[in-house]
Amino acid sequence: MISDPMPHLESAAVGVWVDTGARHEDLAVNGISHVLEHMAFKGTETRSAREIAESVEAVGGHLNAYTSRDQTAYFARVLEDDVGLAVDILADILQNSVFDNDELIREKEVIVQEIGQTNDTPDDIIFDHLQETAFPDQSIGRSILGTADRVRSFDRDVISNYMKDRYTGQKLVLSASGAVDHDALVAMAEEKFSGILSKGVDGMEVATYKGGEYREARDLEQVHFALSVPGVSYDDDDFYAAQILAGLLGGGMSSRLFQEVREKRGLCYSIFSFASSFAETGLFSVYAGTGGDQIAELSSVVVDELLGSANSITESEAARARAQHKAGLLMGLESPGARCEVHARQMLIFDKIVSPTEIAKEIDAVSVERLVSVAKRMFEKATPTVTALGPVKNLETYDKFAARFN
Repeated sequence: MISDPMPHLESAAVGVWVDTGARHEDLAVNGISHVLEHMAFKGTETRSAREIAESVEAVGGHLNAYTSRDQTAYFARVLEDDVGLAVDILADILQNSVFDNDELIREKEVIVQEIGQTNDTPDDIIFDHLQETAFPDQSIGRSILGTADRVRSFDRDVISNYMKDRYTGQKLVLSASGAVDHDALVAMAEEKFSGILSKGVDGMEVATYKGGEYREARDLEQVHFALSVPGVSYDDDDFYAAQILAGLLGGGMSSRLFQEVREKRGLCYSIFSFASSFAETGLFSVYAGTGGDQIAELSSVVVDELLGSANSITESEAARARAQHKAGLLMGLESPGARCEVHARQMLIFDKIVSPTEIAKEIDAVSVERLVSVAKRMFEKATPTVTALGPVKNLETYDKFAARFN
């Protein structure tokens, strides 16, 4: 349990983060974490689905949730006097959901429509292909949404048993920020979550990066192109350096990729890089959208910029990237919703709260030499993952990509 009072606010963000996501699923139940997230709002022993929605919106609040590969989150934003209501509803849906069969049939079709929408959105589905190609035949590589056939196969018992096994006290963090009182929050939790089981199923499949290629010819205006190399885990000493390097290369209008690919060459509208981390692994990735006639040049320039960074980072670039990363962190923490989420995720990942001061100190300590070292570690001799959707015929072969890194 985490409370983060912000006395100047009249509202609060409160939520429960569960240490269970898509990567905790076996192949046979891929997508069940996301189905469970949807079904948790579809009725409990004392509230109907409509009553759940109306009870929060009647006080001007809102309720939402999401599923990631690592975690599932349920959260609300309410006024100070309604924190108790939010905790009560969260506790209710996470302990007393009935998974009504009629609701389940309807909601599974809603999720099938969500899967279809994602598949029809190339700048969204490209990242699913990227993850699956980097980590083939592994839980961490599979889609969070699952497949339509598998989603349709889930019945009430499968979902209920999965919740009982995974939604247990040792895997839950209750986090609140804003107009909250710690003692009151503790008392609410003791009362409302008293029925939660303490222990359940542990463990997840350890990820192994493989890399490779996925390309799909589609009749689109653009090629949606993504490139990854192995990155770093959450607890890696280079975690902050990798984040800052991502900003330096593709984190804003002054970044190398934006300047070289868009501003100087006019090859794309959108291009960015990012470093994503997990418990034991990570990815360093670049995304861009460009025309079929430009994809060969764009992809070549991207690789050149990645490899070139290992020998040419300047102090001014490093300082700008550090400032961007630190400012983004601190600005984000001005929102109670963001603070609530950050603290919950920190507890699940690090088993402690990492203060903004500590993080800022880590960011400031990332030198040019450290960035160069991380760039060499990630880019030199790397096995790339390449994914592309659209008019891909001019994209060079995977063997040529791999040869560039070696």
